Amino acid sequence: MHLGSSIPLTASALCYALGYTAGAVAFAVMARRRQIATSGIMALLASGLIGGLLGAHLGQWLSGAGAGKSILGGMAGGYLAVFLHKRFLGITRPTGDLFAVAVSAGEAVGRWGCYFGGCCYGRPSDVSWAIWQHGAHRHPTQIYLSISAAVILMILLRFERVHPPENALFYLQGILFCLSRFFIEFYRDVSPAAGGLSAAQWACIAGLTFFSVGFARLMRRREPRIVAPAAG
Repeated sequence: MHLGSSIPLTASALCYALGYTAGAVAFAVMARRRQIATSGIMALLASGLIGGLLGAHLGQWLSGAGAGKSILGGMAGGYLAVFLHKRFLGITRPTGDLFAVAVSAGEAVGRWGCYFGGCCYGRPSDVSWAIWQHGAHRHPTQIYLSISAAVILMILLRFERVHPPENALFYLQGILFCLSRFFIEFYRDVSPAAGGLSAAQWACIAGLTFFSVGFARLMRRREPRIVAPAAG
């Protein structure tokens, strides 16, 4: 498979835009399913999108990776923006599940922006599905990440059917994301930071610990899902 340099950057920008749109749609659909699609909750969607976009650009700039967007930076920026906005609006109901499906849906589509833009590329490889980027045939890690996000989204929607406690999808998505990103990182063309692992892999180890502990504690409590509409 050959990815020529003639592919316009508008294809990459379009995929990123579609990724944010997919995330927003997934958020809205989940909010309606849980009967909490209030003005306050939808305002959190806007702040999450803005914070995620800023965090994605900032994370990419700090990493020195050039063009593209950092999903880790986007998640951090979106989480911070939503946390602060919830405090401002006085919303106390958990909203992590809404963002869990939004992030997975958005990444499944948005990673194709990385593919067309040539960022987040893989190591040189001679596998039959290798793509030509940056002067070599490489693992299409952008596609690996897209498929992984789509699979995670399907798992979340399947788990949703058993009516888990609120925020269970948030912790489960974090676990699955960290696991998949950790292993896919071995196929990306990145330099190790320490102990033979990249900075993203160390971040995934820390994240996996956080999300696993949170998920275990939440499932032990098995708090019933709130059915009353959220304030705002």
